[in-house]
Amino acid sequence: QVQLVESGGGLVQAGGSLRLSCAASGRTFSTYAMGWFRQAPGKEREFVATINWSGGRTDYADSVKGRFTISRDNAKKTVYLQMNSLKPEDTAVYYCAASRTYSPPKYDYWGQGTQVTVSS
Repeated sequence: QVQLVESGGGLVQAGGSLRLSCAASGRTFSTYAMGWFRQAPGKEREFVATINWSGGRTDYADSVKGRFTISRDNAKKTVYLQMNSLKPEDTAVYYCAASRTYSPPKYDYWGQGTQVTVSS
């Protein structure tokens, strides 16, 4: 069982940066692949980024490649999403999720989300 709590969201101007954190509970965090997703108002939830258990493999949505970086600290049971060069279209609720497998993933555990708002 893994419980996830996101933090770090907020209001930022276009071109700015934010770092989201997702703190996990449970002894098996280091065995899970982790993902970040987002959902904008009136839109479906979409994939943002994923990282395998060791941090050695990552993948990103095309829309965030080169701007966002996912990382993890297994000792702190935390996964991060560094977001740079933010755009108004990045405005959404961001969720982290845990999967027992990296590929293909099956995200069984989800956080409650953190709001990111990018003003133009």
